[in-house]
Amino acid sequence: MKKFVFLLAFFLFTYSFFSKGGSDHNFFIVSKDGSGDFTSIQSALDNVPANHQGIFAIYVKEGDYNEKIFVEKSNLIIYGENRDKTIIEFAELRKNWKKDHNDDYGSAVVNIKKDVTDIIFKSLTIINNYGELYDDHDHAFAIRGFEGVTRIILDDCSVISYGGDTVSLWNTDDGMYYHTNCHFEGWVDYVCPRGYCLIENSTFYGHNLTASIWHDGSKNEDQKLVIKNSRFDGVKDFPLGRFHRDAQFYLVDCTFSANMADKISTLHHQIHQVPYNGVRIEYIFLIVKLMGKIIVG
Repeated sequence: MKKFVFLLAFFLFTYSFFSKGGSDHNFFIVSKDGSGDFTSIQSALDNVPANHQGIFAIYVKEGDYNEKIFVEKSNLIIYGENRDKTIIEFAELRKNWKKDHNDDYGSAVVNIKKDVTDIIFKSLTIINNYGELYDDHDHAFAIRGFEGVTRIILDDCSVISYGGDTVSLWNTDDGMYYHTNCHFEGWVDYVCPRGYCLIENSTFYGHNLTASIWHDGSKNEDQKLVIKNSRFDGVKDFPLGRFHRDAQFYLVDCTFSANMADKISTLHHQIHQVPYNGVRIEYIFLIVKLMGKIIVG
């Protein structure tokens, strides 16, 4: 727990540092009407200097940006003018992407390249609308992070998929993520971090009957998914989570819709045997029995 408190302190320091911004030379404006430096977010990202100093800010004016983006440089803040009116939307299904590609890179709306670190997304809506268009609700990432991706912050964002695995930040070894004042929505496992993750003051909406939240903490016994002061809702009988991998879930001061099922989903249950100093550890799923007793309608 001490390590997790340290990680929270680190996130708060990092966010404070980012919020101060960089110099005037570390700033691009994206605007659909041509009044900024670029008309697409990807064009701005492509033109960020490879060895820029400090934090580079990309300010995105209101508009519907129908594009897939690739984040390939560290130390960035992508800041929307208005959460509800600055929208990044693209239709992509993982299994379709994998037909012609060897890995997942490019299978999301927002793709964060291997080993990229220190990224903030602020006041944006990010949507993978494949399932809405084609009625296929399989894995459809809105955000996908890869090995080595860490210190990712979502603040005042809506992240939505019409499929599964909406927010997939998958640095199993030492990924660290902080999300606050956000809305998350999707089908199976729509918030599914690997590593360390803290989420506060957010809302969750699940459309499936398998699971809403998921965690992989298989590489370190200190890895946790902690959700504070947040609300869960969804379709009738939506399950809160499932025990799929070695994991720890802490829900603190959260409320739960009466639509939530009074059960833990154990579909595809498996325990991965991971030794720590030669000792086998099985994590505990900390959301236990009698959910109905803590439901607030």
